[in-house]
Amino acid sequence: MTGPRFSRLAAELRERISLGDYATSGALESEAELGRRHDVSRVTVRRALEQLRDEGLIGARRGSGWFVLSGTSFGQSIALGSFQHAGSAVSEAGVPLVRRVTGYEYRPAPADVARLLELSGEVETLRVQAVRFAGAHPLDVVTEWVPLEFAAPVSRADAQDPGVWETLRRNGHAVDVVRQSIAATAASTTIAPLLDVAEGTPVLLVRRLALLGDARPLALSEHRYLGHRFRLDVEFRGWPGTAATEPPGVTPIP
Repeated sequence: MTGPRFSRLAAELRERISLGDYATSGALESEAELGRRHDVSRVTVRRALEQLRDEGLIGARRGSGWFVLSGTSFGQSIALGSFQHAGSAVSEAGVPLVRRVTGYEYRPAPADVARLLELSGEVETLRVQAVRFAGAHPLDVVTEWVPLEFAAPVSRADAQDPGVWETLRRNGHAVDVVRQSIAATAASTTIAPLLDVAEGTPVLLVRRLALLGDARPLALSEHRYLGHRFRLDVEFRGWPGTAATEPPGVTPIP
């Protein structure tokens, strides 16, 4: 029973870290306190903590106990009507954000992407895939699609630094509206190695569609964040309104 118990404890602690519960001091409860709270043995607690240590989430100091390592989990606050990149949350934590392009090609977009970009037929688009690292640890894998009419200024070097969206902005394309959808998913066989995790690891999928002032789609990005390393904090005002059964922005998926 030790294996399942330590895995469950590790999952609970990982969730609390991702929610920022230890943000004030960074210190976890003592091993004895964790054992009492979760009704598990000291051995089980130690195995759970060692698993999180191996994942790069926590560390230990002799005589000081276990603590959350700086730059392992980030929260991005988004107020209604505002949009910020994850880079701001990472930089606020004092951690360098590095982007490495792993794929750069022109190819027809998949049907769902073509629909969102309002493309018809086998129209080529620029597809860029990159991994972003917060310090030494992967934060997310981002796949970006740009219609051919806007893609010319985006070289592979530009896609890496300053990035696709910033390159488009510097070339005179001002984003007017960003439509964002968030869903829970799991790391696939192609995404998991890029994030240095096992297949099936929880991933937060954030899809962003950028629109120009005339409502034309400029670019589509899909970010797959490690679920235990990033969260989105959204502020809504005036809730509840006419429909108070769910918070605003929640859409059931059939």
